[in-house]
Amino acid sequence: MSTISVIGSGFSGLSASALLASKGNSVTVYEKNDTIGGRARTMLENGFLFDMGPSWYWMPDVFERYYNLFDHTASDFYELKKLDPGFRVIFGVGDHIDVPEDFDQLCSLFESIEKGSAVSLKKFIKQAEYKYKVGMSDMVYLPGHSIKEFMSFALLKDAINIQLFSSFKNHVRSYFKNPRLIALIEFPVLFLGAMPKDTPALYSLMNYAGLKQGTFYPMGGFGKVVDAFKKIAIDSGVMFKTSENIEQFDLQNGSISHIRSNGIRIETDAVIASADYHHIEKELLPKEYRTYDDRYWDKKTFAPSSLIYYLGVNKKVDKLIHHNLFFDENIEEHAEEIYKSKKWPTKPLFYVCCPSKTDPDVAPDGSENLFLLMPISIGLSDDEETRERYFNIMMDRLCKYVGEDIRPNIVYKKSYSVSNFVSDYNAYKGNAYGLANTLRQTAILKPKMKSKKVQNLFFAGQLTVPGPGVPPSIISGQIAATELMKHFKSKR
Repeated sequence: MSTISVIGSGFSGLSASALLASKGNSVTVYEKNDTIGGRARTMLENGFLFDMGPSWYWMPDVFERYYNLFDHTASDFYELKKLDPGFRVIFGVGDHIDVPEDFDQLCSLFESIEKGSAVSLKKFIKQAEYKYKVGMSDMVYLPGHSIKEFMSFALLKDAINIQLFSSFKNHVRSYFKNPRLIALIEFPVLFLGAMPKDTPALYSLMNYAGLKQGTFYPMGGFGKVVDAFKKIAIDSGVMFKTSENIEQFDLQNGSISHIRSNGIRIETDAVIASADYHHIEKELLPKEYRTYDDRYWDKKTFAPSSLIYYLGVNKKVDKLIHHNLFFDENIEEHAEEIYKSKKWPTKPLFYVCCPSKTDPDVAPDGSENLFLLMPISIGLSDDEETRERYFNIMMDRLCKYVGEDIRPNIVYKKSYSVSNFVSDYNAYKGNAYGLANTLRQTAILKPKMKSKKVQNLFFAGQLTVPGPGVPPSIISGQIAATELMKHFKSKR
């Protein structure tokens, strides 16, 4: 039996820990915060239950595949509700598109906006479904060590067919011309990835997930999903230690022999680092054992950070649905300011989640639970004055859309942004989602899952393969656990 230390209790750490413990290893998860879940933590204030991070439940098959490994299904842990409409894209007062749960209705909606687009959407989604089935089955579970993983004829053919190295922007515009439909298709890329022109066309698979599979919600919030993963881990034998700040790795003969946490030296046979990759290398390893230096990270394209506001409102807000995307400004200008000029946006797009529309348990009776999120560049200075200015920019547009000023009805308000991501998660420059899925940062071009210089150190999470988002993080933990088990076998 091997002793394994997992650093970080986000989805990748939870995923890896349970799998390793189920194989008979002694696994302990060390979490620097006082609760489990990483970015998917929850916060209960004044009767409002806030999901602090993820709020979109896409790709339910990825969750199900993981649960099935332990003879479970999602319904063992929570009720999964399919939203209808899945989400709303708002272009101005009285001007929005609701994405229906039924795909035939969605095709009719597209056709009403752009003649001929129903046929185009069916073709686009059919290709996206192919990419999803290829990309989210065998290919996404590859560890990304080298090009050799793609050298079988089948996988090489698939890599070409799923457009791994062509542009998402060009791909979308070959099907649709209407700017509102293009915005609807491109929104997952802006919020989770990079500029559409720099993103592989492969990621139309996200459109299959969002537009064909549908958008779901775990009743009780994402904390229920964290609870499910934690229960599976505990049932598998995992130990959890919170408020544990890992300070250093002690190395012997090129391997980690001990970790140091809160001044205590703890023996270990291997480490899976699901916390921030840059932080782990720079702060816990001597310089000669780091695979990547600061110049490497500075050249990387990161998915956005965020300015988030958690709001408790003591009245109902009739004109909102569960997921609301405010695209009433120019998407390309905002993307340029996130990824190129790297400044606070001039006219930001933003997202409003109102889970109390679906789930009465997340807010007191007669109240609404609101989560406002504005994607921003990493590394920005986010003083209170700046945060408040953008809060009012978002609220002005939100209140104009709903037809009333709800600011006097706010009974709870908390902001969260770049500096919070740094302090809570040691996130490089306050990134919220990890590395962007650009053409030059896909698959084997991401930071390696296995350390090149430390034999028993493996990485998981949003700064390595497969990439940002909850389903990729779950998969990342699975890959890391598998690779570590291979390492142990090779040492026998």
